Amino acid sequence: MSKKKKQKKQSIVISIISTIILLGIILLGSNFNKTEEFNNFIKANNLIENQTEGNLENLIVYFIDVGQADSILIKNQDDTLLIDAGNNEDGQDVVNFIKGKGITKLNYVIGTHPHEDHIGGLDDVINSDLKIENLWMPKIQTNTKTFEDVLDAVKNKGLKVTAPNKGDSFEIGKAKCEVMTDSILNKENLNLSSIVIRLEFENNSFLFMGDAETANEKTRTWMKTDVLKVGHHGSNTSSSEDFLKQINPTYAVIMAGKNNSYGLPKQKILDRLTKIGAKVYRTDEEGTIMMISNGNNIEVKENTWQFAIIKLKYNR
Repeated sequence: MSKKKKQKKQSIVISIISTIILLGIILLGSNFNKTEEFNNFIKANNLIENQTEGNLENLIVYFIDVGQADSILIKNQDDTLLIDAGNNEDGQDVVNFIKGKGITKLNYVIGTHPHEDHIGGLDDVINSDLKIENLWMPKIQTNTKTFEDVLDAVKNKGLKVTAPNKGDSFEIGKAKCEVMTDSILNKENLNLSSIVIRLEFENNSFLFMGDAETANEKTRTWMKTDVLKVGHHGSNTSSSEDFLKQINPTYAVIMAGKNNSYGLPKQKILDRLTKIGAKVYRTDEEGTIMMISNGNNIEVKENTWQFAIIKLKYNR
């Protein structure tokens, strides 16, 4: 048997075993509490990921289903980046998700802007035993309890917060990350302060917009991008036609909560994405979404069935 056929056979066997385990957990899920559901999901899902992620040279991006909020985990080689950490109640789940990947260190943590649905769980991440090497947040403050909790956690851990500027960059493994816009400091609209990150991994690229709006999009010209994390959960305030034409993404990921009270994503934005030919993935429909890049191609894992346990939490 050739090596290629043998690997394919092994992958099929592992997938079947993982499916059986996951179905068993889902059937028992109604008897578990929230944390037990999440931890069991992680253990079962890791069986699959060990096969599908495979090479540590791959770039892995997880768009974590945290309901009507954002949290994105990125890893390449031994380096990791966390962008946002969901709502206040999502903090421990995000920590568990990270640890479930065998991660003990976060090279960079970015709180895109001080809204609760982006930094609400950040204090839990900081207060955990995860080692954080760099913490970035925009140079704007608010007097909310959520923001004060993050500052208290930063102080308790002796961390330093850096407010990045346009053009600042860093690396996650072989992936190059760059801040694309200067934050627009407007206390009346904190979305405008969003830190926007473009990640390039060999021939693939990702653009993480936070809650940046049309005003942010107009501050520069944009390059073609393979994957767009759609700004502001698919709101009409973001994703202008001109911006979308410039970046012309192959994939667009919208992070939103199922049946959320804001009616997001808006149909107008979905229509715009369809018009430019982007394949849309939504956490309110697919659950957590995993993308794997080898530097030339991007594989998307639509994990509706794998992430059913987490979806149970939000749909009850």
